[in-house]
Amino acid sequence: MKIRVLIVDDSALIRSVMTEIINSQPDMEVVGQAPDPLVARDMIKQTNPDVLTLDVEMPRMDGLDFLEKLMRLRPMPVVMVSSLTERGSEITMRALELGAVDFVAKPKISIQSGMLEYTQTITDKIRAAAKAQIRPRRLPVAGAPCESIGLPALRNPLLSSEKLIIIGASTGGTEAIREFLVQMPADCPGILITQHMPEGFTRSFAKRLDGLCKISVCESEGEERVLPGHAYIAPGHSHLMLARSGANYVTRLDKGPPVNRHRPSVDVLFHSSAEAAGKNAVGVILTGMGKDGALGLLAMKNTGSYTVAQDEASCVVFGMPREAIAVGGAQEVGALRAIPGMVLGYLSTYGGRALRV
Repeated sequence: MKIRVLIVDDSALIRSVMTEIINSQPDMEVVGQAPDPLVARDMIKQTNPDVLTLDVEMPRMDGLDFLEKLMRLRPMPVVMVSSLTERGSEITMRALELGAVDFVAKPKISIQSGMLEYTQTITDKIRAAAKAQIRPRRLPVAGAPCESIGLPALRNPLLSSEKLIIIGASTGGTEAIREFLVQMPADCPGILITQHMPEGFTRSFAKRLDGLCKISVCESEGEERVLPGHAYIAPGHSHLMLARSGANYVTRLDKGPPVNRHRPSVDVLFHSSAEAAGKNAVGVILTGMGKDGALGLLAMKNTGSYTVAQDEASCVVFGMPREAIAVGGAQEVGALRAIPGMVLGYLSTYGGRALRV
């Protein structure tokens, strides 16, 4: 049975291009086009789509307002279509908080050479969205204090300075990473993160997390010394890697070709951690479609790292964790909410036995 897609976009040209792309796939079809959310509301009832693509900025009703109402009244998989601007990226981050499964940049109609790659990107995201587990979101009330769910401090300078936490995620990962990081105490080990996300969005992602967490979060610029209480997110244009510089760990950026069709790639980060940190690192693979990170997590495990995969019940898409488990890369499997405690519990109990040698 084909994936039924409803396109919501105020641009007739974008609607036409996306319809052509989607209908060219043997496993999906466009069941309707809507120029704004008010028309979309009626078309959802008429067509009962499996996936909705939703423009971020539209007339008559803002895309975010519509998304919030939709996820409250009729939750369904939504892929946001965003402009590559600072405002567009900030709005997209909010859309993911509201419950959108993923997002894709608006196609550049004038660049025909890039349309094949764009076709693959958007159709992959629609397939992932169709498989996603959609759950009601408990949204923060404006002006209300943020719920404190942080874990206790490690209170062990050696653990904080000698250990590292390495994280990889894709579809559904922005919210999963947020949930992980808000639980981290200010003295946690340095954290390196690869989230599949295009250039222009990773900076907004890091900035939003930095305002929510006890730790400092930034988009990596490369050559940073990895410090306790800091998280470094791979920029959308480069692979993020871990390296040694004397007694310190540092970040490296690499603009080499995509790996597993991704740049940044989780496998690249995990393999670099296996080589540079070995048993001093903890590897965590979270929700996402595909297999990126599976072999890298296995490499980390084989060099003595403690490795954890998110369980199916708490994943938006149980693709990357499933592949990592299948190849034997995950020592433990846990629910998203439990993983931060598992990681810090391991470090507190066993971490001192595997300090840098």
